[in-house]
Amino acid sequence: MLKKKLLYFDYLLVIMVFCMVIIGIIAIGSANKINTLNIGFNEEFLSSEFMNQIIWFIIGIIAMLCAAFIDYRFICKFYIPIYVVNLILLILVLSPLGKSINEVKRWIFGIQPSEFCKIFMIIFIATFIDKNKHYINEMKYLLILGILTIIPVLLIKAQPSLSASLVILAILIFQIFAGNLDFKYIKIILIIFIPIIIILAIDIISGKYFILSKILKEYQLDRIISIISFDLNTTDSSLYQTKNSAWAIGSGQLVGKGLFNGSMNQLNYIPYSHNDFIFAVIGEEFGFIGCCIVIFLSLLIVGKCLIIANKAVDTLGMLIVVGVVGMLAFQIFVNIGVATSLLPNTGMPFPFLSAGGSSMLVNMSCIGLVLNVSMTKPKNLFEK
Repeated sequence: MLKKKLLYFDYLLVIMVFCMVIIGIIAIGSANKINTLNIGFNEEFLSSEFMNQIIWFIIGIIAMLCAAFIDYRFICKFYIPIYVVNLILLILVLSPLGKSINEVKRWIFGIQPSEFCKIFMIIFIATFIDKNKHYINEMKYLLILGILTIIPVLLIKAQPSLSASLVILAILIFQIFAGNLDFKYIKIILIIFIPIIIILAIDIISGKYFILSKILKEYQLDRIISIISFDLNTTDSSLYQTKNSAWAIGSGQLVGKGLFNGSMNQLNYIPYSHNDFIFAVIGEEFGFIGCCIVIFLSLLIVGKCLIIANKAVDTLGMLIVVGVVGMLAFQIFVNIGVATSLLPNTGMPFPFLSAGGSSMLVNMSCIGLVLNVSMTKPKNLFEK
C-alpha cells in the first residue's frame, strides 16, 4: 500500500513548498541579522528566530509526512473529538494558564491554539458537510454549522486575534460554497451582506465611525482610519509599520539591495519584519523580481491544490483541500495587502514565509493532508 501511495506522491507540490520555506528562512535570517552573529554556534544565534524556523521546518516535514500517509478518512472519523480538543485549547488560552505577550493572550504550553484551530476546523467543517451533504441546503444544518464555527471564532477574537478569526470564517466560506450550496442561499447572503457593506462604507465616509466603534477595539479602528487617510509622509504612529513597509518594498526597485543590505530592515525600521512584514524584507532586499517569485510560487501552490481538489476521489477529500486553499489564499492576500499598505494591519502571517513554530507546523500538516488526498485513488475491480 505504501509503495502504491508513493507512486502518486506529489513531489512537485512538496518542492514548491520547500522553495517557499527556504526563501522565508533566508529572509528571516536577514530580519534577525544573522550576518552580525558571526554565524557561530553561540547562544544568541541558537536562540534566534532563524534557527527556530529551521527546527520547526524539520518538525513540520515530519508532521507533513504523518498527515500524508495516515488516511484522511480515518483522521476525519474523529472530527468531533478534534472539535472538542480545539475548544478546550482555545478556552485554556483565556484562562490563567494562557501566556500574554504585548497585551494579547494567544499562547499556552508553548503553542498558539488559534493556529491549530485552522487545521482542526478544516477537518471538522469538511467532515460535517460530507456527512450531511444531502441536507446541506436545509437551513437547520446550515445554522448548526454556522453556530459550531462561530464559537471558536469568538474565542479567538477574545484573545484578541482578529486575523485568525477571519481565517476561520474564510475556511468556512470556501468549504460551504464547494459543498454545493444552493444558489438561493448565495442570494440571501448577498441580500444581507451588501446592505451591511454599504452601511459600513457610509459610516467610514462620514468620518464618525459610529458603527465600527461598537464592533472593533480602539486600536483596530485606529488602523482602519489610518489606512483610509494613508500618506507616506505621515507621522501617525499607528501607521509606522505599514508606512515603513511600503517604503522598504519601493526602495528595493527591480532587483533589490541584496541580502543583508536592506537599510530599512537592518536598521529596525520595520518591527516584526521576521513575521507579519516578511514580505517587506523580500521586497527591499530582492526587489520586484523577488516579490514576483514569491507571488508566483504562491499561485503555483494554490493552483496545484485546486487541481488536486478537482481530482479528489470523494467529497470529503475535495472539501479538505478546498479548506486548505481558502486558508492559504486568504492569508497570502491579506499579508501582501498589509505589507503594501492596501489593507489595515491585521497581524496576518505569510504561510511558509513568516516566522512561527505553530504556523509552520499547521501549514506543513495541511500540505500533508493535500498530499494525502492526491495519493488516494479509487479502487479497481480486483482490489479488496
